[in-house]
Amino acid sequence: MRKIKADVYAVGAIDWDARLFDRLIPLPDGTSYNSYLIKGSDKTALIDTVDPIKSSVLLDNLLMFPNAKVVTNPKCKQMLIDLLDISEDSFITVEDGETLSLGNKTLEFIYIPWVHWPETFGTYLKEDKILFSCDFFGAHLATSSLFVDDEATVYESAKRYYAEIMMPFRKQVNANIAKLDGKKIEIIAPSHGPVHNRPDFIIDAYKDWASDNVKNEVIIPYVSMHGSVAKMVSYFVDALIQRGITVKQFELATMDVGKLAIALVDAATVVIGSPTVLTGPHPCAAYAAFLANALRPKIKFASIIGSFGWGGKMVEQLTALMPNLKVEILEPVVIKGHPKENDFVALDKLADNILTKHKELGITK
Repeated sequence: MRKIKADVYAVGAIDWDARLFDRLIPLPDGTSYNSYLIKGSDKTALIDTVDPIKSSVLLDNLLMFPNAKVVTNPKCKQMLIDLLDISEDSFITVEDGETLSLGNKTLEFIYIPWVHWPETFGTYLKEDKILFSCDFFGAHLATSSLFVDDEATVYESAKRYYAEIMMPFRKQVNANIAKLDGKKIEIIAPSHGPVHNRPDFIIDAYKDWASDNVKNEVIIPYVSMHGSVAKMVSYFVDALIQRGITVKQFELATMDVGKLAIALVDAATVVIGSPTVLTGPHPCAAYAAFLANALRPKIKFASIIGSFGWGGKMVEQLTALMPNLKVEILEPVVIKGHPKENDFVALDKLADNILTKHKELGITK
C-alpha cells in the first residue's frame, strides 16, 4: 500500500513478467493492475475495475466484508452479474454526475463511455482533485515508481496503449476529454501504469493523438517471399526519403504489432507491400490491413505495392479488408516478377503523388 495523498493509497499489483494481454496485445514492458483505497471519516472506498484478471478479488472482498456495496453504473452492474453472479442487493447504482460522501471526502462519478468499454466511468475525488480514470490515460508498463518519473518511457507505453486500445474510439476520446474541462485535476490515477502527478503531460498527449492532425509520414508494413517486394520497398523508401518524407518500415513476419499500431497514430499515409499468394495477399499483409481497419487511425491516404507470378486479386482483397478507413486510395503499383526499370518509374510516380497529397495537407517542410 503506497500513499498518493492523505488517506488515499495505491493498492494494486505489478506484473513484471506479463507479455501478452487478453491473448492479443504484446506487453514488452509488463503491466500493472491498479486499485486505489480512499479512507473517509465515515466510509472507505476501493476504486477498482471490472477486469476479469482481478474479478476474483472483488468476490473475495464481498465475502470478507458482507456489508460492503458495489458502487457502479447500470451497465457495469449487469456485466458484473453476468460475469460473476453477484446478487442484486450487493449493488448501489449511480448516474453520471452523482456524488457519494465518505464523510470528509466526496466522490463524483463521471461517465466516460467507450474508453474503452461502454460502461466505463471515472471517479473524481473532489477534495484532493484526483481523477481515477479507469482505462483512460493508462499504460501497460511495469515500474516500481508510483508516479511518472520517466516521461519518455511512459509516453511510449501510453501511446502504445492508446494505439492498441483507444484509437478505434477517437471520437469518444475527444468527447470525454472535453467533458473533463473545468475540473481541477492535480492527479490522474489510471487502471494500468504509473500515476500522473503532472496530468497535463498525458492529457495533452491524448489531445494530440486523438486530433485530426497528421504528420508527413508514410508507414510501410510489408512482407516479401522471394525478394521482389523487398526490392520494391527498398527503392520506394529511398524515393520517399529523397522527397523529405519520414518513413517507418515494418517487416510483417517479424514485427512487434504494437510498434506498427503506434506508428499508425500520427501518419498521413500507409502503403502495404505484399506478394500474391493463392491469388490473394500474403496472410501477414492481410493481417496488417485487418489491423489498420480495426484500429481506425486518422490516416488520409493508402496504397498497395506488390508482385505476382501469373495473376490474382491481391489489391482488390486488401482494399476490401479496410472499409473503415476514410482514406483516398492512391494508384497501386503491382508488378509481375522482379521489379524492372519501368516498375521503379511507377514507384517514383507513387512517391511523387504522396508528396503532392502531403503538400495539399500543408504537412511538408
